[in-house]
Amino acid sequence: MTIGMPRSLQGRLALRLAALFVAGAVALVGFLAWRAYDTADSLSDRELSLRADDLARYVTPDGSGGARLALPKSLQDAYSDPANGDIFAIRDARGRLVGAVPPAFGKTVQQWAPTGDHAAYLHFSGVGEGGADYYGLGLTVDSAAGPLSVWVARAAGANALVHSFLEEFVFDIAWVIPLFMLLALAVAVFAIRSTLKPMREVSQAAGSIGPANTSARLPTAGLPSEVVPLVGAVNRALERLEQGFALQRQFTANAAHELRTPLAIVTVALDSIETGAELEKLKGDVARMNRLVEQLLSVARLDAVALDVSAEVDLNQPAKDVVASLAPWAVAQNRAIGLSAADKPVLVRGNGYAIADAVRNLVENAVVHAPPGSEVTVAVHDDGRISVTDHGTGVAQPDRERIFERFWRGLATRSHGAGLGLPIVAEIMKAHGGQVTVGDAPEAGAIFTLEFAPARAAPPAGGRG
Repeated sequence: MTIGMPRSLQGRLALRLAALFVAGAVALVGFLAWRAYDTADSLSDRELSLRADDLARYVTPDGSGGARLALPKSLQDAYSDPANGDIFAIRDARGRLVGAVPPAFGKTVQQWAPTGDHAAYLHFSGVGEGGADYYGLGLTVDSAAGPLSVWVARAAGANALVHSFLEEFVFDIAWVIPLFMLLALAVAVFAIRSTLKPMREVSQAAGSIGPANTSARLPTAGLPSEVVPLVGAVNRALERLEQGFALQRQFTANAAHELRTPLAIVTVALDSIETGAELEKLKGDVARMNRLVEQLLSVARLDAVALDVSAEVDLNQPAKDVVASLAPWAVAQNRAIGLSAADKPVLVRGNGYAIADAVRNLVENAVVHAPPGSEVTVAVHDDGRISVTDHGTGVAQPDRERIFERFWRGLATRSHGAGLGLPIVAEIMKAHGGQVTVGDAPEAGAIFTLEFAPARAAPPAGGRG
């Protein structure tokens, strides 16, 4: 299983920074370790060089053209102590041995060539007790008795204390470095989140833009300069979209307005003609056209202007108004409309005219689908609901979501409308922060429910808030 790069920009930047910090920490620890060992070796070489100078300081002429070594007692004891692991040998310019500790090392040095102008590093064994390994250097040092060839060496492991000290220092520092890197990474991630915060705000603003608020634009304040051109391009695209929506809404409103007058004239003309089968059919067609025009105007108004839903509305009132206005029409269709109002005012925040329009569409839809001789019931509930119940065929379960889409009509639906009434209801409820639902009526048929959020606790019966 392969692990890919995170999809978020923040995750990618954090992951790459983490990889960079880990690589930097490993490289830094390695560099410190290398420098520690190199420093230990340099200190050892420096100490041996200084020791050669010290030894040469105690070499003096012996009066017979040779040289002699007169070490103070402290140095004699130090070099004579086998635990120190330090050895040396000195030869004069003529190759004669001036001094050596241990003497066996002097015999070995007698076989070597004189030292040169530059220090020569040595590694040898078989000298002293146990034949230990030695590391040292040979160099030419000036003295009171002339130039000397001095070899100084130290048993392997004699620098263990220095190495141990430096190793401890490196490891003490090494464990701090990852902590520092983690702290730096945390600061970097925080900086990344802070930098990307304006982009997250822009994303939230973009997610809230829809057909109802195409005038909104994405903010550019605080955005990185690399992102500003993209946001600007999106804003320009939104402007073009808004213009397209405006033209579409204007066209719908103009078409509906233009159709109202000729339809009114046709309606009046039909009323003056003698009654007949064809005439009734024409009147029904014109009535449906009038309803379609009114629905188109409602759609245009909902799309073009933000609905003011700040007023306090008693749901009993729009329900009563709709029932009173549609009752004669329903009777003419051989149906009845009943009203079950709440005993007390049911107050919600909204627009009374829009709520009445939503109830009217539901009632008209119910009357059309109810069987002849049946009753459509409009009920206002105390919890902020208005329900419209009919005794028709109901709505099939698969169609209960699609009936609220514009111009959608089921295959089994009779041709009574253009599929705009229920979408208008859904838009009105959306503007009110509520919803419209459909279910099965208790005694067959469908029950449509408008669910509002109550404005506040209703006053006692008989009062108005």
